[in-house]
Parts: sequence; C-alpha cells; structure tokens
Amino acid sequence: MYCCSLAVSFSFTITLATPRSISILLLLFSHFSHLQLFMTPFGVRNISHMVTEFILLGFPSRWEIQLLLFCLFSVTYILTILGNMAIVCAVYWDLRLHTPMYLLLANFSFLEICYVNSDVPNMLANFLSKTKAIPFTQCLLQLYFFFSLGTTECLFLSIMAYDRFLAICRPLHYPTIMTTKFCRNLVIFCWVYGFLWFLVPIVLVTQLPFCGPNVIDDFLCDLGPLLALASACIPIPGTVLICGTMSSLLIFATFFYIIGSYTLVLRAVLQVPSASGRKKAFSTCSSHLAVVFLFYGSVMMTYVSPGSGQAEGMQKFTTLFYSVMTPLFNPLIYSLRNKEMKEALKKVLGRA
Repeated sequence: MYCCSLAVSFSFTITLATPRSISILLLLFSHFSHLQLFMTPFGVRNISHMVTEFILLGFPSRWEIQLLLFCLFSVTYILTILGNMAIVCAVYWDLRLHTPMYLLLANFSFLEICYVNSDVPNMLANFLSKTKAIPFTQCLLQLYFFFSLGTTECLFLSIMAYDRFLAICRPLHYPTIMTTKFCRNLVIFCWVYGFLWFLVPIVLVTQLPFCGPNVIDDFLCDLGPLLALASACIPIPGTVLICGTMSSLLIFATFFYIIGSYTLVLRAVLQVPSASGRKKAFSTCSSHLAVVFLFYGSVMMTYVSPGSGQAEGMQKFTTLFYSVMTPLFNPLIYSLRNKEMKEALKKVLGRA
C-alpha cells in the first residue's frame, strides 16, 4: 500500500508538471524505489533471498594440490572419528570407567564426532567441486550446527573442570554431589543450552540483507565472513555488536571459570603429601588443560570480535585448527596420559 500511494501521487504530479520537473520526479522515484529494496516503514526488511548460494573459496590452489588436501584431510577425518569412537566404546564396555569423569569424557568424544561432521564432509566435497557453491539454506544450517556444537563444547569443558574441582578439592563430598543422576542432568544441560544459545545470532543473520557479494574466503559458513558480506550492503553495527557480545560472553565466562577451577585444583594438588597422588592428579589435570588451551587459544583469535576484519588471512587457519585438528588431538591427549583409559582402549582394540 505504501508503494501504491507513492506511485499514484507521483503519477498525478507528473501530469501537471513541466518536462524538467518530470525528469526530476522520475529520478526521485527511482531513488525511492531503490531504497525500498532495503527499507520498510518498520526498518530493515529481510532480503536475504536475493543471494541463493555462497561460494566457499576454501584453500585456493592448483587441482593437484586440491587432491592432496582432500587425501590429507580425509585421513585426518577418519582418524578423528575412529579415535573418538574408541573412547566412547571403551567407556561403554569397561564397567570400571562408569564414573562421572569418564562419562563426561565419553560424551565429550561423541560431541567431537558431531563437531567434525558439521564442517569436514562439506570441506572435503568442496576440494573436489569446481563451482564450490553451497546453497543459502545449507549455509545457515551449517552455521547454526557448527556454532551450537562449539558452544556445547565450551560448556562440556566447564563441566569437566567442575568435576575435577569436586574430585580433588572436595573429595569427601564428591560421591554425594556428583551422582550419576546429577552427571546425566549436567550432560543434558550442556546439549540443550548449547543449541539454544546461538538461536538469537542465527535469527539475526537470517534477517541480514545479502544483496550481492557471495564469496566467502573460508572453508565453511563462518559468522565473521557472513557479517562482512552483509556489511557490504548496509551498515549492521547492531548485529555485529550483539553477535560479538554473545560470543565474547560465552568464551570468556567459560574460560575464566575453567582457569579458576584448575587454579584451585592445582593449589590443592600441591598440598597432597603423597608423591604418587600428586603425579596422578597432575596427569589428569594436565590433559584437561592441554585440551582447554588448544581449543580456547584458537577460538579467541577468531570469535571475540566477529566481522571486525582482524587477521582476515589467518581466520580460516585458526578455524581449521580448533574445528579439525583439536578433535584429532583430544583422543591422544586423554588416552596417553591416563592409565585406566589406555587399558580400556587395549580391550576395545582386542575386541575389534
């Protein structure tokens, strides 16, 4: 109705105007018609349908290099799946590992399997693709699942730190607090809250005006590049601020909680009179901390300020590290420094 009233008023004016006035009015009408693609009386309108697909550049190189990368990451992907699946099976089959710490570890390994499946299969297909195109809807789905699983991983690392804090700093209260039911509730909380946290940013992204540029210099649909593409159409400071705030809040809140928990744990470990007790506690905590620093070190470089354009050339490599390489290292870190896990993995391999 807004457009019709504007057109009627213009046509009525044109019939009474001079030729020079007609040209001016037509220029104004074309200007307002252009603006209406972006604005409505209620603000910015969703015009994301103007872009039907995105181009994921990935790692541009010659065809021979693309084949080499395909083979390399295929092996990495298979090893990641097998390594994390081995931990899940070891915890499931070994009754000695049916404790909160190992149940959390098994869920964390299953999460890593889901995590690599959210981006690696598409990256492998992209290596062999000539168009390197991904549909708009599939891009948004990948963005949602990738970030939701990343959020869930932050929560799981926090819960695992809380478990170690209780086990070492409150050993007498640990059996009564960290029961199987409570551990199950913590796992459910991580999965549910992880997938709810990123709903607001994904809704905001669906409302952004992707009006033309559709090339993403990355191997997945990442938040920063998508915000940069939308910013090429109209300024979106509010969306960038909300996404950056939510990312920073999640990352720093969970990171400082984990660091605080392990600080208390290490202080308690140093007071253990037994050398063997200190060694066992240090071994468990060091493996957890190694995973924490591998994951958070690369995540902070990427998502604390999405869309800011900082280190654009390095963003895909930091994303590659925490989304592909960290899930590969986790089974090695947790198994090599844990005697019970190594024995359980030997049983799994023996059954296989």
